[in-house]
Amino acid sequence: MTETIGILGGGQLGRMLSVAASRLGFRTHVYEPAANPPAADVAHALTTAPYEDEAALRAFAASVDVITYEFENVPTSALDLLESLKPIRPNRKALATSQDRVAEKEFLTGLGLSVAPWHPVASAEDMAAAVKAVGARSILKTARFGYDGKGQARLRIAEDAGPAWEAMKGAPSVLEGFVDFTHEVSVIAARGLDGSVAAYDPGENVHKDGILATTTVPARLTASQRSDAVLIAARILNALDYVGVMGVELFVTTRGLLVNEIAPRVHNSGHWTQNGCAVDQFEQHIRAVVGWPLGDGSRHSDVVMENLIGDDMLRVPDIAREKNAAIHLYGKAEARPGRKMGHVNRVAVR
Repeated sequence: MTETIGILGGGQLGRMLSVAASRLGFRTHVYEPAANPPAADVAHALTTAPYEDEAALRAFAASVDVITYEFENVPTSALDLLESLKPIRPNRKALATSQDRVAEKEFLTGLGLSVAPWHPVASAEDMAAAVKAVGARSILKTARFGYDGKGQARLRIAEDAGPAWEAMKGAPSVLEGFVDFTHEVSVIAARGLDGSVAAYDPGENVHKDGILATTTVPARLTASQRSDAVLIAARILNALDYVGVMGVELFVTTRGLLVNEIAPRVHNSGHWTQNGCAVDQFEQHIRAVVGWPLGDGSRHSDVVMENLIGDDMLRVPDIAREKNAAIHLYGKAEARPGRKMGHVNRVAVR
C-alpha cells in the first residue's frame, strides 16, 4: 500500500502535488538540489542534494513507495538508479521522449499526428539546410532543456540564421517552421495504472514573451475539434503506456490540429482545474501514480487562469478584492522578471 510519494523537483508543481496528496492522506518526500524550494513548505520530508549524490538518492528511494516528478530534466543517471529501486510514474519512455525535441517529433509523427515543419540542427551547415527545408520564418529551439521561452531564437529572414545558431552555443537544436494558426490550446489528460483515460476540457492559451499568460476554459473549438484534441491526447498516453497527468499543447489551424509539444507532468495550463473541477489535475496525478481510480474530469465552471509573474505580485491585494477570484501563491521569496510567483483563477459559476 502506498503511504509516501517521492517527488523529484521542489518547485510550485511539486508544492501543489504535495497539497493534493495530503488531502488524500498521503505523505510526500521531495528531492530538490536547490535550498528552500516552494514545495518544502508543505511536503512531509525534503532531501536537499544534487542529482549526482548516489547515497542521497538511495536514502530517498528507501523512504518512499513510488516516485514521480514535477519537471522533465532529471539527469538520466539519477533515474537509472532510482528506477532500479522503486517504480517511477510516468515511465522513463515518456521522459526520454519529451526531453529531446527530435525524439518527440519523431514519436508524434510516428503516431500519424501532425506537427509543424521541422529539421534537426547540429551545425552551421545543418542550420542552412534547415532554413531551406522549413523556411526563414521559423523558431530555433534547443533540443533539450528549453522552457518558458528559454533556449529559443526567432527567425524572420534568412539572414537571422547565423545569429540564431550562435545563440544556441552549439547545442543540438530543432528548427520549427512557422505555423499559420488561429490560436493555441492544450489538453490536460490522465491515464491510470489500469489503462483508463480521463481528459479535461481543452483550454485556450495566450503566451507573452514565451511564458504562458492566461488559459481560458472553454476554448474556442468546435465540437469536432474538441473531440479530436482529446483523442490526440489519449493516443499519446496509450502509446507511451503512460501513468499520470500529461499536458498536450496544440495549434488550431484551418487544416486541423497540430501538436506543438507534450509535457509528461502536471501542466501550467491545467491550473484552472483547481477551481473548475471537483478533481483537479494535481489530485488526478496523485490518484494515477498510486493506482487509485481516476476522477471525473468534468468542468463545473468556466475559468480564466492568469499567471502572476514577477511584479504582478504587487496586484495581489487588488485581486484579493475581486469576486470569484481564487488566488494560488507559490511562497517564493523574491519576485523576479519572468518568474512565476502564483496564479489566479477567475471563476464564472454556471
